[in-house]
Amino acid sequence: MGKVVGAAILAHVPTIMLPQDVRYDLNGGKEISLVPGLKRFRSEVMEVLDYDTVVVLDSHWATTVEFVISAQAERSGLFTSEELPRGMSQIPYAFKGDPELANAVADYDEKNGTWVTPISDPHLPIFYATVNLWHYLGRGLDKRWVSLSVCQTAQTDDFVRAGRALGEAIRDSDRKVLLLASGALSHTFYKLRDLRKHEASDPSHIYSEGALQADLERVEWMKAGDHKRILETMPEFKQFKPEANFSHWLQMAGATGEEANTAKGVMYSEYENSIGTGQVHIYFPEPEGGFPLPKDVTLSREDPTGDVAATRGSAA
Repeated sequence: MGKVVGAAILAHVPTIMLPQDVRYDLNGGKEISLVPGLKRFRSEVMEVLDYDTVVVLDSHWATTVEFVISAQAERSGLFTSEELPRGMSQIPYAFKGDPELANAVADYDEKNGTWVTPISDPHLPIFYATVNLWHYLGRGLDKRWVSLSVCQTAQTDDFVRAGRALGEAIRDSDRKVLLLASGALSHTFYKLRDLRKHEASDPSHIYSEGALQADLERVEWMKAGDHKRILETMPEFKQFKPEANFSHWLQMAGATGEEANTAKGVMYSEYENSIGTGQVHIYFPEPEGGFPLPKDVTLSREDPTGDVAATRGSAA
């Protein structure tokens, strides 16, 4: 029986890939906490935890008619970002995939009322929400890495359903899996003519006071293990445009029992700004007795319900 052995929400912002002197220049002569946070996360988690596979819940990989999970046996190449090639240019990456686990996720999509398609095409693009984290956390560790997309036509409940399918595949495998929800909290950028005034990491630069307070509330709830409250207040949080509709965190929640999960978050960075958006690293160690299993809910793919609360079932 497989299991989730740890989960985290991690920032992947392009700033972490800039040279140190550039980062210092953007941040008033000091380091952003996200970089030492990733280095500490590597030493305290990635190099110590017993796991087979990393699944990145990639908030930058937008698909349209389904969720897609990478199913290659290995992936390698040089990555240059179409979004910010000045800061992310020809970054080498090379890691094993996990075709067995990726293909297994598709066995659980229909019962959870969703679509998840494994793709093993070697030319499938890769995105910096995966590459940036692997650069800091995966190099030299010889672990399997898999990415799961965000479906841009999905609603809140669809992200949870995809997470349940992933969680069930993990449960019925022999894999020990580390989940990395790669993405931000609130996610509104300043306009071009203003954004260079707001590149420092201080939270005073978050786009709005409302977004700042909404982010800080959720950071506290994560630290307290109150995942239930985050789920219940998604309609309020969506007003502040969380990155990719908070797909990355919601998929993680679906795979780890949703409101039944009370794992407390450990901060691996300060809460920081990035040109208006809210960024943080928070790790959820496996609680005593393990993470709750994903909900055992059988749903039709045609089920029109789009509300998380309306599709609750009994815990597995």
